[in-house]
Amino acid sequence: MDTHVIAAALPTLGWAVHGGLLLRRLATARRDPLTGLHTRAGWTTRAEYLLAKHPGALVLLVDLDDFKATNDTHGHAAGDAVLTATARRLNTWVGRYGIAARLGGDEFAAIITDPGRTPSLDALQLALNGPLEHDGRTLPVSASVGRCYCSHLPVRTLTDALASADAAMYAVKGHGRRNTRP
Repeated sequence: MDTHVIAAALPTLGWAVHGGLLLRRLATARRDPLTGLHTRAGWTTRAEYLLAKHPGALVLLVDLDDFKATNDTHGHAAGDAVLTATARRLNTWVGRYGIAARLGGDEFAAIITDPGRTPSLDALQLALNGPLEHDGRTLPVSASVGRCYCSHLPVRTLTDALASADAAMYAVKGHGRRNTRP
């Protein structure tokens, strides 16, 4: 092979490898390292796209109830187990009809593009509120869920949907836990 061809191909190969590594790092930055779910930034970008494409989407906010007490009583490893279990349960419920995210701390979000194809919100609540076995102990897990059907909004923006779901979630927290609210 001609040395000129090899000399020209080496920088191209180097840039291709470098580009691949940068893409992998970007994808990793958009995933929560503990739960594997999208982070706030990665989810927001994708959710805005999905909402524009699916105006009947459903946006959920999930907040774990008394999470600090779990960490304080059973330790951070138990708290991490609760977060991981919640992420798995939410992601399983969403299935292939949307995406879930860990927004931070003990707060999660999801957007569902076709709510009629997912199990009921009662099924989600049952899944989220199931106890968790960790280190020989049964940990109680409960979550408050706020929802917003984007078709009910006067202007369909992700910001408005999240604000509506957030208000619904805090209304649930004000009326007792382990509930969902429209």
